[in-house]
Amino acid sequence: MTSAFQPDFEQLHVEDLHAFYGESHILHGIDLRVNRGELVTLLGRNGAGKTTTLRAILGLTGRRTGRISLNGRDIIGWPTHRIAHLGVGYCPEERGIFASLSVEENLLLPPAVRSGGMGVEEIYAMFPNLAERRRSQGTRLSGGEQQMLAMARILRTGANLLLLDEITEGLAPVIVQKLGEVLTALKAKGYTVILVEQNFRFAAPLADRHYVIEHGRVVDEIARAALPGKMDALHTRLGV
Repeated sequence: MTSAFQPDFEQLHVEDLHAFYGESHILHGIDLRVNRGELVTLLGRNGAGKTTTLRAILGLTGRRTGRISLNGRDIIGWPTHRIAHLGVGYCPEERGIFASLSVEENLLLPPAVRSGGMGVEEIYAMFPNLAERRRSQGTRLSGGEQQMLAMARILRTGANLLLLDEITEGLAPVIVQKLGEVLTALKAKGYTVILVEQNFRFAAPLADRHYVIEHGRVVDEIARAALPGKMDALHTRLGV
């Protein structure tokens, strides 16, 4: 299957990005680029700055400096809601499911940020577990079902650049496999994905490119074809 977008058309370009939480200087000049329809991972040890990079793209950190170009627009000074309306969806590690609402109510709650979002039935076709549990409250969902719901919720909004943070953490292998199938399907539909993931075995076969982050900086960019020759260095950097 081929991407609905031109794979060589740049969607996101981050240059010399610095980000702060209060007085804490977390990102020290992140540089990365993501083309439409690509799946790119951010790899690194805990505390390297991977999650902060996602949050900084969406304007969820404190002060930011540098340049973030999204669809050709410099958004470094934009508030989060304006950035979201350019088609950015964020799936945080904590998932943020509303426990007292049903699966379907959780799906329908977020407003659309742009046209072209998936319909509820299309989402249920992609996530059959959610279709079976559509009337169940969030408190009754397994961890894997909650993760599926967190991802499904942003697909309905019309977002086409997905920022996904540790989506496989703590999940059973069968659910991890399903999430891999979903990401493969989304990539085939032309979605762009930036994936923060500790599970390298999960991420490696999915990604077009990998960015390795240490101490708030990108220290290596590895294309899929170059990955076999970089494994020893990656093992050392990531401790995997």
